[in-house]
Amino acid sequence: MSNKDWWGKVINFHQNKDCVEFHIHNLFCYFPAVIEAIETAGEISGLDPSEMDRRRVVFSRKYDREWNDPKLFQWRFGKQYLVPKDICSRFEHSWREDRWNLVEALQEKRKSKSDEIGKTEKRLADFLLKKLTGLEQFNGRLFPSSILVGSKDYQVRRRLGGGGQYKEIQWLGDSFVLRHFFGDLEPLDAEISSLLSLCHSNILQYLCGFYDEEKKECSLVMELMHKDLKSYMKENCGPRRRYLFSVPVVIDIMLQIARGMEYLHSNEIFHGDLNPMNILLKERSHTEGYFHAKISGFGLNSVKTFTRASSRPTTPAPVIWYAPEVLTEMEQDLKGITVPRSKFTHKADVYSFAMVCFELITGKVPFEDSHLQGDEMGKNIRRGDRPLFPFPSPKYLVSLIRRCWHSEPSQRPTFSSICRILRYVKKFLVVNPDQGHIQIQTPLVDCWDLEARFLKKFSIETGSHAESVMQIPFQLYSYRVAEKEKMSPNLSKEESSDTGGESASESVSDPPTTTPKYTKSLCLDAISEYSESDTRSIYSEAPKKKISPASKKSGDMAKLRRNSSAGLRSTGSSPVKPRPAPKVTLPLSPFGRNSKARKDTRLPLSPMSP
Repeated sequence: MSNKDWWGKVINFHQNKDCVEFHIHNLFCYFPAVIEAIETAGEISGLDPSEMDRRRVVFSRKYDREWNDPKLFQWRFGKQYLVPKDICSRFEHSWREDRWNLVEALQEKRKSKSDEIGKTEKRLADFLLKKLTGLEQFNGRLFPSSILVGSKDYQVRRRLGGGGQYKEIQWLGDSFVLRHFFGDLEPLDAEISSLLSLCHSNILQYLCGFYDEEKKECSLVMELMHKDLKSYMKENCGPRRRYLFSVPVVIDIMLQIARGMEYLHSNEIFHGDLNPMNILLKERSHTEGYFHAKISGFGLNSVKTFTRASSRPTTPAPVIWYAPEVLTEMEQDLKGITVPRSKFTHKADVYSFAMVCFELITGKVPFEDSHLQGDEMGKNIRRGDRPLFPFPSPKYLVSLIRRCWHSEPSQRPTFSSICRILRYVKKFLVVNPDQGHIQIQTPLVDCWDLEARFLKKFSIETGSHAESVMQIPFQLYSYRVAEKEKMSPNLSKEESSDTGGESASESVSDPPTTTPKYTKSLCLDAISEYSESDTRSIYSEAPKKKISPASKKSGDMAKLRRNSSAGLRSTGSSPVKPRPAPKVTLPLSPFGRNSKARKDTRLPLSPMSP
């Protein structure tokens, strides 16, 4: 690597704390599916029925509710799910080791007497060392602009629109985006420092900042991504191409957007203008058809900004991305001077996320078929109008979107809940690849019911804390425990009786959010429609038969027969053999086969069946 390229990489990655977090996240999303597949294979393999029964009992007890605790899970199953304490600790501190190695490399570069490093590079090394070592006198400060514009290879390539606020520049052998504006630095100092400290694989990275004291000019260097979601869809959509992305790709992009927003909200940063033009895409070289998505356009809300799409005459009206409460506040402010407070909130961003997902699934701009525009469109949105899906779409995605654009902000989920649900659906599609087709039936267990059980069990939903990727295996395991309880009628009854006297946070009930009138449940709860004899658990007992008054006489006769048989046993005679118990139909395993027999039955599939 040349010296120039080395400095470009340093700028790109000097504060990257999660260089492998993106890949670890994907691994933990898929690995539980591998474990469950191995367990199912163990249940149905072998020639000894007794040995198969023992394995079946062991695997079933693994998902007992007693293990549904984060600490117990890590102690008992941590190694199996690749999250023992030593690995978690190693992952948490690995970035510190990388930073220390970078500090040593910068110190060597600064001490070097070679002609390859000039004065500008040495000054840059000094400032980077102060930043990385956390010196108090450097915290919150920006680099002098002379380091940027004084570099030999610095040049502006082109303007990216937005009134000249965004430019593509060439610097240190790499391409970047430069965002610059004029004004006093003091009012924006805290916000700029916060933006420069952010680091996540699904947000556009602010790399470093420069300030010119004389000109009062601030320049922020960001990573460059060439294409946004809006441009990509415009180039690839057409009348003959109904689905631009496959269902797994749609879910993957939705999850990346939700993760980026979850991280921003955890740092109390609200977007306020989430739309396809602020979702940047980059094709992955190792997975065909998949993309790396990043969120842009956040931060510095007090600075008058212009998006890159502001100069486009065909840009859709921004009201279609705004939540109803934001439109109501905008209508009350007739002059349009003040920024609506409700625009920069958790729930307003969730509403905008729903509209982005609608366009991602359908390839159509929300309300593009409507003849209304501007104020009339805003009035209809405030009344509850929402775009209609033009063709069949997966029910679990349609329900997710409809919950996110609910008219009542309190009924919308948080991005943490959205991430957990999308991970569950992502794992479901890995185990059931045919479910990626629109016409295939959705899972039998309602994802929102599983999320409600999770929240009531652990009460971790605060909306302001991003979750570590190390928690993903337990979350999917907890979903699996709730799924088994939901699939087993007897367990559901026992749970209801056990939690009847406990607090509301420990009880199991319907999700706290109410579904809009025009929306059915996310995944039709088909389990509740079956009787106890239709679906049975492999470890549940046969239900006791209720004795009606009409059969009281027959019950007395049965009691008399039992007494007679007892008398025969006492005299040495052979007892009367009891009538054999009715044969109980075993349930389907998580992968669609009978747990005891190897027959390919056609009973209702479980959520993890192919």
